[in-house]
Amino acid sequence: MIGTKLNNRYEVRSHLGDGSTATVYQAFDSMLGRDVALKVLLPHVRETTAQRFFQEAKAAAHLNHPNIMSIFDIGEDDGRHFLVVEYVEGDSLTYYIPSSPEVVVELGTQIAIALQYAHDNDIIHRDIKPANIKVTPEGQVKIMDLGLARPSSAKRVTAPGMVIGTPAYISPEQAQGHNLDSRTDIYSLGIVLYEMITGELPFNADDITALLLQHVQQQPTPPSQVVERLPIALETVILKLLEKNPNRRFQSMESLARALRASIPTTAELKPTSESSIDQQRPEWSKTMQTDRLRDPSSRARGNVKRIVLADDHTILRKTLASFIETHEEYIIVGEASDGNEALEETFKSKPDLLMLDLNMPNKSGLETLPQVKLKAPNVKVLVLTGRDDDAYIVRALRAGANGYILKSATEDELIDAISKVIQGELVLGRGVAEKVVTGLLATNNNKHELNDIERQVLLYVAGGYENSTIGQQLAMSMTDVIETLAQIMNKLQAKDRHSAALKALRNGEILLEDLHDLIEDTAVDPDE
Repeated sequence: MIGTKLNNRYEVRSHLGDGSTATVYQAFDSMLGRDVALKVLLPHVRETTAQRFFQEAKAAAHLNHPNIMSIFDIGEDDGRHFLVVEYVEGDSLTYYIPSSPEVVVELGTQIAIALQYAHDNDIIHRDIKPANIKVTPEGQVKIMDLGLARPSSAKRVTAPGMVIGTPAYISPEQAQGHNLDSRTDIYSLGIVLYEMITGELPFNADDITALLLQHVQQQPTPPSQVVERLPIALETVILKLLEKNPNRRFQSMESLARALRASIPTTAELKPTSESSIDQQRPEWSKTMQTDRLRDPSSRARGNVKRIVLADDHTILRKTLASFIETHEEYIIVGEASDGNEALEETFKSKPDLLMLDLNMPNKSGLETLPQVKLKAPNVKVLVLTGRDDDAYIVRALRAGANGYILKSATEDELIDAISKVIQGELVLGRGVAEKVVTGLLATNNNKHELNDIERQVLLYVAGGYENSTIGQQLAMSMTDVIETLAQIMNKLQAKDRHSAALKALRNGEILLEDLHDLIEDTAVDPDE
């Protein structure tokens, strides 16, 4: 083919490479005086393959985006069918495996923005992989090879259930031959970004059947277990892309791009994840890139994605909440917890903008968790989301530092409004909560003799059935101090005896049943009564 002039216009000058259905040449368009690439269909391909080949031209011809390879013409010369496409100088994205977080975010953002444009034009790529993406010497992404791209309204050219795509990068729904929407590209891009940050594929097997099964059933190894010093928010973004259920992924490339932009600090704050020699060979732009060079800066300024940790011991409710919250593109769930200890661990690790905290959780309750969050992570806002509407719980949570308190009976709009306001620094009380707070505070103010912490501890032991001698031993108090404390308590509560005082304290919310249960579980001494 070298030296051949197709249609008396396209002069073939060099061979660029071979694919499974076409050979690619660099050529010169003598009519317009520019370099182009020719994709010449291989002879004797199946009819369906030829149909897909020409579908590429129809699918992409009306796309006009700086990050998508342009298709100029379709032709036939002496039985040879070919496409004329934009000639792109640069390296395959494969060259950037592995890369630093900054490069992954920059290139990933460009890819996401380009695919959002394609999706907006009803085009699904269906074959996102590093080999189909080029990066110019200036750092500009070009998405290539729309051979499998198909308008969602187009007629099928493959049998129903047939799997098409590169096995290492196909989505679970693609692996199962299901109907596809734009979220299949979102998953495939997740595979690409995982490979870029770790240098490894999340799923790999010699047996293609085993590989497909991994896509459908197996969870990926978290990238932070492969590379060190990986920003937790970037890992969260990548793992969200790789959710098996499409409803759990980002629902648009635009929301992905925003999350990527928010996932890393500036280069000055972040050490490189690898000292790989390949970094030294890359263009200068890829070694010095900072987040302020990300494309579409106006969009970045508009959408500062807020990071949330969600703590609730009801798994189904927590997962449902996470999915719902992330349908709002300004929020991303960076951690989940099923008890207070996990909530503390996730909060201290990821330093989110907001901790959404249930009160009734095993091991460590929300009321126990709150003071520790405020002590060790004072900049993290805490929104209590609970089913407990007792005024004592509300007042104690607010006194412990909660920035908001809403009930699980709140509407979706009320929940999102509360999240937004708490993150902005406002105090939020949900519907019905304000009245409870007022009631509780009035009760406290009307009682001029509020119990102190020691008195509450003594009453807890009384309510637990312990005698005075045991209470003294447990609280390191003399018998005289225990008796005097009980006398003060009975005087404050206007109670005739210690048992009546404990009952009044429970009714008034001065002590809580949960605290009593915890005391009994944690105390090695059996109750005396």
